[in-house]
Amino acid sequence: MDERKPGLWTRSFVFACMAHFLMSLPMNMLMPIIPVYLVEELNISSSWVGVVLASYTIGLLCVRPFSGYVVDAVKRKPLYLVAFTITTALFAGYLVAATVASIMLVRFIQGGSVGLSSVAGNTIAIDVISSKRRGEGIGFYGLTLSLAMTLAPLLAVPVYNAFGFHTLIVICLLAALLGVIAVYNIKHVQKEKVSRPPFSLDRFILIQAIPAGISHMLCSIGYGMVVSFAVLYGKEIHVSNPGYFFIFMATGVGSARIFSGRMIDRGKLHLLLTSAIVGIIISLVVFATLHNVLIFFVAAFFIGIGYGVSIPAFQSLFVNVAHPNRRGTATSTYLTSLDLGMGIGMLSTGFIASVSSLSAAYLVGAFCCLLSLFVYLLYAKPSYEKYRIEN
Repeated sequence: MDERKPGLWTRSFVFACMAHFLMSLPMNMLMPIIPVYLVEELNISSSWVGVVLASYTIGLLCVRPFSGYVVDAVKRKPLYLVAFTITTALFAGYLVAATVASIMLVRFIQGGSVGLSSVAGNTIAIDVISSKRRGEGIGFYGLTLSLAMTLAPLLAVPVYNAFGFHTLIVICLLAALLGVIAVYNIKHVQKEKVSRPPFSLDRFILIQAIPAGISHMLCSIGYGMVVSFAVLYGKEIHVSNPGYFFIFMATGVGSARIFSGRMIDRGKLHLLLTSAIVGIIISLVVFATLHNVLIFFVAAFFIGIGYGVSIPAFQSLFVNVAHPNRRGTATSTYLTSLDLGMGIGMLSTGFIASVSSLSAAYLVGAFCCLLSLFVYLLYAKPSYEKYRIEN
């Protein structure tokens, strides 16, 4: 018997990774710049900045729960190409939007198109990866996001400072156009259609993955807290360059994803995920209680390792309990739990900080991760073993 592993870096998987990177890069380039642009150039009050930023998340969550059904119901590649093209075209909207309402509209629609394209892209990537190397493939696919998160602020800040917001938008638009070309070059075999009842809850949610979804949501609360308020927290504890937090964190994420995927494929999923959540809990507690520059950046690296392991591991919990024709729904359920957790984390951190402190908020995040661990061990892990499918 030939025991050689099937190839991972096929033409389609390479283009799927390229497309993911070329959409993640411009979206992450905008993230640190839009608040500055709104306040400094459009003279929008800081109280409205949060509302403008939230419009993207609202658009995302309006579409995300239904996108899995759509991805499973129609041809995936044409859907991905259309959604990706719409997302790309909306970058041009920032060139003409000059009011709060118009920018909110652009971000809301773009959030919706990203919600659909991300589910389609993730599902297609899973389709073109051999089941024997799925954990490794998911890890490398996610690594493109980590790379984009690392490069984006390094590119966006100097471009904005030297050439302005509109030049930055043109660069984002060009990068996304290259992504459209990458999507076009993916070869994807259409799945067989499966008849379903006229209406059922499992059209939109993968029922057997609900325990994993609850655990993932709780764990993602800490992630939302960190990515939204780490820079402000760094300034509070007198770190001179708190923006480097994301470079250390992204380095941790990237390092983790190189080895974690292979371990998942070797049957170490539960060990990895348990270790990752424990590591996140410890890192958040240290991050919240020990205030110095070295701890700030070391904690960023280990928080990155924790989430670099846990995010693709959680995705495996969803994908491996879904039949191939339900992978869109599985991916949608997975991403919705991530979005909800991050959204709760972002909103709750501001509230907790206003009545206590950011340190207290991060301790709450650690407690949520502890709850995630209990839910995982008591419910998600047994459910996964019960419904797991080899496909």
